[in-house]
Amino acid sequence: FVDDLFQVGCIGLIKAIDNFDLGQNVKFSTYAVPMIIGEIRRYLRDNNPIRVSRSLRDLAYKALQARDALVARLGREPSVKEIAGDLGAETDEVVYALDAIQEPISLFEPIYHDGGDPIYVVDQVADDKTQDGQWLEGIALKEAMRRLNDREKMILNLRFFDGK
Repeated sequence: FVDDLFQVGCIGLIKAIDNFDLGQNVKFSTYAVPMIIGEIRRYLRDNNPIRVSRSLRDLAYKALQARDALVARLGREPSVKEIAGDLGAETDEVVYALDAIQEPISLFEPIYHDGGDPIYVVDQVADDKTQDGQWLEGIALKEAMRRLNDREKMILNLRFFDGK
């Protein structure tokens, strides 16, 4: 990971060298440092396993900061409703934002191992009724349908479910 960041920083340095204009009367370091930092930030943002919008990520980090402030002020763990109230946001939005920044786990992550065969996450979510990954397709389909507007949903329902 550190090697990757070093290489990305070097790419930022090369871009700074290529784009630096001597006629601007600015020190090279003044120009290069933001370029290098920007390249590293872009790498960290774009190479997460799940793409999370900036506004959602910002809300999640504000919620974490609000949580810490409320713990200090109240002397106990605040509820999500209290955090949302502190931020002036909806409770559902805060929950969604906090869920979005959680690190995903692999389906093949062992959750139990006593010296014998380990039990994996996929073993716990598998369903005998759906075979060959149909459940994964179902999740993908539901997510895709959720992103459609009402008209697009109606067209797909008429075409594939109502037979029109």
